[in-house]
Amino acid sequence: MPGSPYQAVSAYSKAAIETATPRQLEAQLLLKAAGRLQRVLDHWTDKPSGLSEAVLYNRRLWIVLIDAVIRDENKLPIAVRQNLLNLGVFVMAETYSLMTNPKPEHMANLIGINRRIAAGLEGRPQTASAQAA
Repeated sequence: MPGSPYQAVSAYSKAAIETATPRQLEAQLLLKAAGRLQRVLDHWTDKPSGLSEAVLYNRRLWIVLIDAVIRDENKLPIAVRQNLLNLGVFVMAETYSLMTNPKPEHMANLIGINRRIAAGLEGRPQTASAQAA
């Protein structure tokens, strides 16, 4: 047998990452984080399963994004950098809220932010239905 479907998917994912532009990679990572958060939100309980892992992944991703935005060599206009930094501060506040007093609306905020930023990185407009998701 030539290989399992898992091996094929793994090989495809690796090739996609290696050929992606930095913007595409950032968008993919934001969508991955949004997907993890969405799975927790879809099965929300008083003590949501997987909450810590999903929030930690998202927090780590945003720490990297914030670090990239504040670096002197970042070529984005100052106004865009400031907006992204402000958004990062909001994401960190929502993350803290989720970890100290978990509420679905905090999770939904993070999911929406990640999806909107990913859409912008991919150069595609967000539809009203995608924004609500």
